[in-house]
Amino acid sequence: MRNEGDAPVTVSRLTEPTDHRNQLLEDVRHGLTAYRKHLPSKYFYDARGSDLFEDITRLPEYYLTEAETELLAQHSDNLMARIEPDELVELGSGSSRKTRMLIDAMRRSGGTRYVPIDISEEALRAAAKKLCASYSWLEVEGLVGDYVADLDKVRRRGRRLIVFLGSTIGNYVPTLRYSLLRAVAAALATGDSFLLGMDLVKDESTMIAAYDDAAGVSAEFNLNILRVVNRELDGDIPVDAFEHVTRFDRQFSCIAQSLRATREVVANIRALNLAVTFHVGEEIHTEVSCKFTRDGVEKDFAGAGMRLDDWFTDSAGRFALALGSHA
Repeated sequence: MRNEGDAPVTVSRLTEPTDHRNQLLEDVRHGLTAYRKHLPSKYFYDARGSDLFEDITRLPEYYLTEAETELLAQHSDNLMARIEPDELVELGSGSSRKTRMLIDAMRRSGGTRYVPIDISEEALRAAAKKLCASYSWLEVEGLVGDYVADLDKVRRRGRRLIVFLGSTIGNYVPTLRYSLLRAVAAALATGDSFLLGMDLVKDESTMIAAYDDAAGVSAEFNLNILRVVNRELDGDIPVDAFEHVTRFDRQFSCIAQSLRATREVVANIRALNLAVTFHVGEEIHTEVSCKFTRDGVEKDFAGAGMRLDDWFTDSAGRFALALGSHA
């Protein structure tokens, strides 16, 4: 518990609050009336979806969390001793074991400030509460905003390490990935660093299994987006009329996920006054999870104005941490 004089905790906004319902209305109308239907993956994460994703991270097929945790356990202290950051800026509101390993290592190297950035104020406050219960010395400044648009608004308190973990970078198609990396490069000064966690290209069966597990948890997670639309927009999409589809797109080195109609469906989204027809075999695209190589990451960094300073892979060569800085 914090006492008077302990490091402060604040949560503030980098931009004005977004009208999430209007955004949902716009996204669903646009996505379900498009020639190739799609829904943004951010709508997976209601309370049930977040719980399902946590279940996924514990599945034997989902190696990503274990591999990244192994890497951070092995390298966090050396990285922090090498960088000596005054502040840790995390893209996403982490309170997991991975974030805690970095915070512990930062403390040992002399840093005391943690700055998570997330679009969800609720997620930020929950993460801050958990971390502050463990670290009375930690100064936490949670910032509600968009990584790409708002990173340049984050006030600086000395040397910084920006981190983006969990292979979340894989959810960004190449054009958006370029914008994100450009924003990171612009937020780095001399002496700053960027630590990126990403999943690597490997045998196709291993990659697909991570998103299409034998227990069907990934399928439930994917289908949950339809439940969100039904609940939030008074829809009657029959969830049991869709099946989970996972495939590997070799051209873009991405796992692509979708929901395929198994029968003819006419569904109503009453909040939009919209009737949507799904033909047998028609798919709703829901997510991409791109995979990476060292050469590709080096090119992405260079194109955004960064250099690749170091590269670490787990013992099985499944996952990597890339350390970069401003070119």
